[in-house]
Amino acid sequence: MRSLLENRREVVTHLLIMVGSAVISAIALNEFLVPGKIFSAGINGISQIIAMLLQGVGINLSTGWFILLFNVPIGLLGWFKVGRGFTLYSILVAILTSVLAIVIPVHNIANNPLLAALFGGILTGVGVAYPLKNGFSTGGMDIIAVVLEKTTGRTIGTLMLMINFGIVLVAGFLFGWESALYTIISIYAMSRVVDSIHTRHQKLTAFIVTAHQDAVIAELNRTLIRGITAIPSFGAYTGKASTVLMTVISRYELYTLEHAVKDVDPQAFVNLVNTVDIEGNFYNETEQLKLKQATSLKAAKDSQQ
Repeated sequence: MRSLLENRREVVTHLLIMVGSAVISAIALNEFLVPGKIFSAGINGISQIIAMLLQGVGINLSTGWFILLFNVPIGLLGWFKVGRGFTLYSILVAILTSVLAIVIPVHNIANNPLLAALFGGILTGVGVAYPLKNGFSTGGMDIIAVVLEKTTGRTIGTLMLMINFGIVLVAGFLFGWESALYTIISIYAMSRVVDSIHTRHQKLTAFIVTAHQDAVIAELNRTLIRGITAIPSFGAYTGKASTVLMTVISRYELYTLEHAVKDVDPQAFVNLVNTVDIEGNFYNETEQLKLKQATSLKAAKDSQQ
């Protein structure tokens, strides 16, 4: 198991990523997207629309206030429906982003809508990708999408696409289709940056070379509900016997897998390969949750007997 020092390092790393993500996201909003009337994805985009509508009737409120207003109930929803660790870090990022968006003055750096859309999208993508890469998110629609995925059965990607498409349509009807088109460019740039930093494909195949296969398998079975294939192997350089563990995961499980392996065998070699398609039984988040609940219930009954 990981040491206290490693836990502290992880907390410090998460805090640094939270601050960096919030600063970058707030700059993207106030220096590029808001002055260019270009809308971000998710809660930030909805907050921009509401702030601009109120400005039309003489009420000037920063976009950050609406980001904060929306994320409080969303945080409570995620706390009970998604998981406390994921939600806590995600909501802290959202709150910090809200505060910075209120404090940082709005200033049009680009003076060109195309440049504003591109750089606003790129910076937003950086702000979103690194929290995802470290096991949490920037809050808002990420949490709602996870909750809806569990209740509707639709994939998170499909739900996020529907939400962002709605923002583009509202922007077009209310503020002109030129703003909507620049918004599409911004969201596309953001998605490309997220894909390049985090991981491009929804599914990944992990090949784990380890000399402690039993301990690694036990830890993976504890943290993930995925089938694992054990392949005997031999190190040509070291001359020692080892085992290659192969498993297929979703991109949202990448952080969990990497840390589960590192905790048990820091010397393990992990190779991640993009998976184009899979056939057969692959549990989604809802099915995994049901299996975990059934396993916990069975373990509780066994302990009582």
